[in-house]
Amino acid sequence: MKLLPKDQLRQFIKENNLKTVEDVQKTLKELFAETLQEMLEAELETELGYAKHDVKNKKTSNSRNGHSSKTVTSEYGEIEIEVPRDRLGEFEPMIVKKHQTQVTGIEDQIISMYAKGMSTRDIQDHLNQLYGIDVSPTLISNVTAKIMPLIKEWQHRPLQPVYSVIFMDAIHFKVKQDGQIINKAAYMVIGIDLEGYKDVLGIWIGENESAKFWLGVLTDLRNRGVQDILIITVSIDKVN
Repeated sequence: MKLLPKDQLRQFIKENNLKTVEDVQKTLKELFAETLQEMLEAELETELGYAKHDVKNKKTSNSRNGHSSKTVTSEYGEIEIEVPRDRLGEFEPMIVKKHQTQVTGIEDQIISMYAKGMSTRDIQDHLNQLYGIDVSPTLISNVTAKIMPLIKEWQHRPLQPVYSVIFMDAIHFKVKQDGQIINKAAYMVIGIDLEGYKDVLGIWIGENESAKFWLGVLTDLRNRGVQDILIITVSIDKVN
């Protein structure tokens, strides 16, 4: 791993088009869409009172009735989701309401749940913030149970052995702490592999200027298969 002088780093960025973010946007778009989908499934499960195929615990005349396709617009572009339906038509989705076509404004809130350093309780508080105060604890519990496997799988997925560059970008979200709503930052570590493909390697809660923070990030990357990083910079924007 090495650090380049700013003038050399500027030239490297220019020559390798590292400010093209389509690959990163694609990764975040997929994460966002998959999470929305699981949240909708958890909402219907809460409405019906039983999990899919769990007929032993079914205590309602209502049941699942497939899905309907829906396109919504986000900061990452258009997203296709499959909204679950119920037989009696009583289900009212909340995270993406009926007739809602825009989901802008909640992207960072959802993506930040993938940050290491967020406990299950933190994520539940996060979901309460997203949904508002009028939702049941059962809904929050069901949504958490649906999305936690996605979060854990993404956080621990194997990475490439070598990256030409890694840099960091911040996303900001609101959390409730000590009875107050505060702004917090989660730091995305973005890697560019030897073929120029850009990917979000992980998201961490912490102080980006802290040596301990960076040591934790690099240790985690190594544990997931990264053997070498040619260039590392805190932020591409800081060298422009």
